[in-house]
Amino acid sequence: MNTAAACCETEPAQAPANTSRIGLIVPSSNTTMETELPELFRRQSQATGHRYTFHSARAGMKRVNREELAAMVGKAADCAASVSDADVDVIAYACLVAVMAQGPNAHVGSEQTIADAAANNGHPAEVTSSAGALVRTLQEMGARRIAMVTPYVPALTQTVADYIEGAGIEVVDSVSLSVDNNLEVGRLDPQQLPGIAQKLNREGVDAVILSACVQMPSLAAVQTAEDQLGVPVITAAVATTYEILKALGHTPAISGAGRLLAGDLVPAVK
Repeated sequence: MNTAAACCETEPAQAPANTSRIGLIVPSSNTTMETELPELFRRQSQATGHRYTFHSARAGMKRVNREELAAMVGKAADCAASVSDADVDVIAYACLVAVMAQGPNAHVGSEQTIADAAANNGHPAEVTSSAGALVRTLQEMGARRIAMVTPYVPALTQTVADYIEGAGIEVVDSVSLSVDNNLEVGRLDPQQLPGIAQKLNREGVDAVILSACVQMPSLAAVQTAEDQLGVPVITAAVATTYEILKALGHTPAISGAGRLLAGDLVPAVK
């Protein structure tokens, strides 16, 4: 038996010193997270020289309803063990509303479940979730009042609003695009988002969430919306990227995606 070949089949190769491995857990119908995040990290690489690779596990979910969201949450541990086989440095659980629909502060338990599964599989990793990343990033920015755009039906948008408000952040206004087919969410035109955001009640808001969903494409519109609205603009994907960089100990240096990822955090509101 060829010992070297056997080792190659059972042990992931160690990443080079200037490379970080990012694990993603995404809904099976997600088509956006695995395009927007690599593009954001490509810009980070361009600015810093550090390289990032992506490794995904998929959990079945086609329609954005409470039953399928709950089923996806139940698959988190198995997905975490699977993606940790690649010896990733950080794992991002990328389905915001699946976690938020489980109740207040549910991201804490979800992130712990994923961390435990990876560690028990012999490959411990830092963990974030798009739900946790969004509320923690808003808190770090000092945002007390926000407005947001979601692709969800109104009832799920209210679930997201309640979750954010449970973290001490007032949701002044929201827009629901009422798309429940996750593939169709991924086909929405991001160029429409700045115009939609312009219609939000933004009086006294500290930030706008342009896409409170990792499946709704938004990267192409973040900088435009921020320039037009005059307040910080983030998305679920932007917040997840920010927390991945923090977990890796890397300073954000990403162009064209708003002030947060450019490394210019907004001071806390007094």
